[in-house]
Amino acid sequence: MKKVVIVLVSLLLFAGVVFGKGLNINQKAGEYQVQVEIDKNPPVVGNNNMTIGIKDKSDKYVTDAKVRVEYSMPAMPGMPPMNYDTDGVLRGNEYRATMNLSMSGPWNVAVKIIRGGKTSKVKFNIDAQ
Repeated sequence: MKKVVIVLVSLLLFAGVVFGKGLNINQKAGEYQVQVEIDKNPPVVGNNNMTIGIKDKSDKYVTDAKVRVEYSMPAMPGMPPMNYDTDGVLRGNEYRATMNLSMSGPWNVAVKIIRGGKTSKVKFNIDAQ
């Protein structure tokens, strides 16, 4: 009986890891409501896929913006700061981008929304594993 319980608990824990949700960030950027989802939680060294949904004040998806993701790791002793960027590509109503994190540790992320000559920004921090 103990073996059956151990196997069931192990399966449940494994299922939680395999089917776990990504990292979700919901923030306001100027007149926009921005939802960012990163496919891994916590983010990892290597590729991390992002989905970025942007809604205007009338709750409609914004599909005519330029979206740029800028991510950086601050300078550390013996190491200069690392700065990267990538453009979001519109797929349906959302933008897709991939962050390639080069090492574990704290990263600063900014999602810039450029529309109608104005730039709005969402900033957040992640800790890559």
